[in-house]
Amino acid sequence: MNRSLFVLLVLLATSLMGSSFAVGKVGLSYVSPLLLVGIRFVLAGGIMALAVRLQQRRLPDSLKDWSKLLLIGACQTTAVMGCIFLSMRTIPAGETSILTFMNPLFVVVFGVLFMRLRYRFYQWVGVVVGFAGVFVTLGFHLQLSTGTVLGLGSAIAWAVATLLVKQWGDGFDRWVLTAYQMLFGGLLLLGLAFTMETTRLVLNWTAMGVILYLALLGSIVQFATWYYLLGKGDPGRTSAFLFLAPFFGVLSGWLILRERIHWYAYVGGLFIFLGIFLVNWTSGKSKRH
Repeated sequence: MNRSLFVLLVLLATSLMGSSFAVGKVGLSYVSPLLLVGIRFVLAGGIMALAVRLQQRRLPDSLKDWSKLLLIGACQTTAVMGCIFLSMRTIPAGETSILTFMNPLFVVVFGVLFMRLRYRFYQWVGVVVGFAGVFVTLGFHLQLSTGTVLGLGSAIAWAVATLLVKQWGDGFDRWVLTAYQMLFGGLLLLGLAFTMETTRLVLNWTAMGVILYLALLGSIVQFATWYYLLGKGDPGRTSAFLFLAPFFGVLSGWLILRERIHWYAYVGGLFIFLGIFLVNWTSGKSKRH
């Protein structure tokens, strides 16, 4: 791929990932958290599910395979996005984005514990540096607020989903997997919204603009661009650019929400970005026992 095009697509994907935090926080003024993300992913997943059916892509042919898609959606969409949007009720969107994109560090730890993956020395250095960054981000203390616990929860759920996709993903068409995990995860979020929270929906142009931005740009365009990049380049090296997403999260929080981030959050974020970079830059060399 042309290098300039690659850079442009990386910037597009990671800026959409990061800006979705600030745009989502704007939406929380009009829509309750779980209802907002439920609507977002039912809309995005429904559009993509219709598209893959029109393209006659191969769908799962057994209940077991559909169950796998449901479990991936429960982790990747329901748990991750539920934790993110609940977290942003109490902590800045930039801080939530930093904590959420710790997920590659948890992938290393969980991969060793549960999937017998092996990693090189520099990747373990990345894990240590990344977790040190979390300690700094939280203000050099371990007293976690509800918002930070939920932010870390989103990273853990994302890591679990990543390992599930690594284990099962080859058995599915990539676009079918993306579409139905979003649709199933969104339906679960709507179920949680109507049973676990006091739903609130104020329909105005701002709220509708937020929902459309999150569904069309922050979900469909973002996923399509990112999967295209992963398919065209080395996945490990491409994933190293995920460290740009929290940068855009903090930047958009400042631009859109005028959020003030404490200096130690920036320092901790730099440690986390460095840790993620070290983990991902050599991840293509990891192997099973």
